Amino acid sequence: MFVHPQFDPVALQLGPLAFRWYGLMYLLGFSLIWLLGRYRIQQHPVGEIKFNDLDDVLFYGMLGTIVGGRLGYVLFYKLEDYISVPWKAFYVWEGGMSFHGGFLGVVIAMALLAIHKQKDWMRVTDFIAPLVPLGLAAGRMGNFINGELWGRPTDVAWAMVFPSVDALPRHPSQLYQFALEGVLLFAVLWWLTRRPLARGVASAAFLIGYGSLRFIMEYTREPDWFLGLLAFGWSMGQWLSLPMVLAGAAMLVYALKQDKITNKIR
Repeated sequence: MFVHPQFDPVALQLGPLAFRWYGLMYLLGFSLIWLLGRYRIQQHPVGEIKFNDLDDVLFYGMLGTIVGGRLGYVLFYKLEDYISVPWKAFYVWEGGMSFHGGFLGVVIAMALLAIHKQKDWMRVTDFIAPLVPLGLAAGRMGNFINGELWGRPTDVAWAMVFPSVDALPRHPSQLYQFALEGVLLFAVLWWLTRRPLARGVASAAFLIGYGSLRFIMEYTREPDWFLGLLAFGWSMGQWLSLPMVLAGAAMLVYALKQDKITNKIR
């Protein structure tokens, strides 16, 4: 059994200016996406995204992540609370971000980017799909450093006590998600997209991969205390991940069918 180190959430203090670990992990995540994006453009110079498009992709993605993540938390997790005090939805310093909201925000942001720059929306999402997981991994490491989103009680040998919560040994679920939804998913998608794929396949693979891994990992993660478990004993995270898997499966079938039709026409 291990004990969470209880890191100081402030990584660096310069007078009144505080650099928090969680913010630095966001910065690291977006930096990794930018570096991987440059590498991918070098490897596939005929792709939909060029070097001069990458900064716009990152800007739109950051905006979609932050705005969508916050709105998703408000709508999916604490809607009743924010209806009574709606201005608190802007109190981002109090915490509260939703991956699924951020995901929808990025999807919409990429659609707006595609319209603005007259690009194929699905090709844009295919481009960013294999880049995103390492950004997610950085975010989960930020959760672990902050000692938040801890796991359910367990007796496994690698269980961890989070002293800020209680004295129970728990799953270090943040590290599970870092390893699976981050590193493993990145490795699979990077390997899968090492050669050109049919339009929409990479995006579908991300939806299926992330949705499935998140659904499984939720069994080790403590559900939000103000929600608990919902229908069928599933958490909110599981209910939000299920549509991702279904949408990804439908998209994969459609993409392969369209590719088959296109090849026949050729």
